[in-house]
Amino acid sequence: MHFREFLEERAAKGEAVNLVFEERLFKLVGILGKIADPLSAANIPYEVVGGLAVLIYVEESDPTHSVLTRDVDILIRRSDLESVIAAVEPQGFRFRHVAGVDMLLYGEKAAIAVRLVFTGEKMKQSQTVPNPDLAPERRFSKGQEVQVIPLAHLVKMKLSANRDKDRVHIRSLDAAGLITPEIERGLPEPLRARLQHVRETE
Repeated sequence: MHFREFLEERAAKGEAVNLVFEERLFKLVGILGKIADPLSAANIPYEVVGGLAVLIYVEESDPTHSVLTRDVDILIRRSDLESVIAAVEPQGFRFRHVAGVDMLLYGEKAAIAVRLVFTGEKMKQSQTVPNPDLAPERRFSKGQEVQVIPLAHLVKMKLSANRDKDRVHIRSLDAAGLITPEIERGLPEPLRARLQHVRETE
């Protein structure tokens, strides 16, 4: 589906449309699709994580609490890195390792970067717990089928990283009613305390 068709469909349903928000989200999902399709075709497991995963969940639950993200992050196993690179290069992606970060750059001017995050590792040493193993859930976003991190794992990753943008994402998930008592009970004690702190400082 093209962006104009998407807007017409939303308008036909009588839904309000934020053009800047929707166009950015449509573009991110389009870039994600260029990665997701070849990875799925090659049977390489992955998960959408980070701000885009938050956005996908919140958009499904309560779009009024959506927070736009600039990033596309995917979680993979480090042992699959070479296979991932080989699968997406024909789609126009180039692998780069910059300032300790593995990423896939897209387009002639490399205007869009997809960050690669690895299972069982920490993005920074300050991260409370390592990234989880893969257990993807199949979801649709703007007509694109993608493998998304389970919600409980996403909450844990966001609380573990605890950067300013992670706290914003936690508030977005919480406001949409997605951080349920069951998810909260499944958090280790330090992360439950961190969640409570985020709620108290909202």
